[in-house]
Amino acid sequence: MGTKRDAGPGRSAAGSGRGVSRRGLLIGAAATAAAAGTAVLARDELERAWWRLPGVDKPRTPGEVDYAHAQWISASEANWRRADRPAEYAVDRIVVHVTQGSYLSAVKVFQDPGHGAAAHYVVRRDGHVTQMIRELDVAFHAGNRSYNERSVGIEHEGFVDRPQDFTAEMYRASARLAAVICERYGIPVDREHIVGHVEVPGADHTDPGPHWDWDRYLKLVRAARRAGTTGTTGTAGTETGAPRA
Repeated sequence: MGTKRDAGPGRSAAGSGRGVSRRGLLIGAAATAAAAGTAVLARDELERAWWRLPGVDKPRTPGEVDYAHAQWISASEANWRRADRPAEYAVDRIVVHVTQGSYLSAVKVFQDPGHGAAAHYVVRRDGHVTQMIRELDVAFHAGNRSYNERSVGIEHEGFVDRPQDFTAEMYRASARLAAVICERYGIPVDREHIVGHVEVPGADHTDPGPHWDWDRYLKLVRAARRAGTTGTTGTAGTETGAPRA
């Protein structure tokens, strides 16, 4: 705000400085806006990072899932990092994996703190979907820190050299899940944004392998997205320690 000053010779009362000048109003408004913008930025930063303060934990509801059709079984906390996505990291990728084993073996190793890796979701041959890490958080699944921070990982039961493992039920269930993830974060349904583990820079894995039908999968994801497949956050019930085979 400008300071008051006496009117000089020839000045009218309106421009005498007894009130607030137009210039002062503009400067004051700009300063206020700048201060408000700084305050908003500071508030947003605090909202993203307040849980990092000692003794503060971001509240999570036990058993809550990001995909309403999923069963919740938690991965070991050693295999993921707590975060606040997409506020902290933008999510713009889905990484497709194959377990190189059974559904049960994948769940078991993701619960093992010594394994050092886990994906957000595991899709069984019969189409059953299990969520093991919240999409808010960074799963150690891609072998690349940047990709871990920006992606959601979906594991699929089976072996890369056995095309019979990739059942119609699995493709459909995974596509519905991927469609919801793409809708939630505005991810384009294409091969640039839905990638295989083998395509992650620096990755030493070959999955999902040559038998994964990308054309079929993307067609199903697009169809599910057009159909408006729902899968909002919900509670899938209590966690089970012994998932069915």
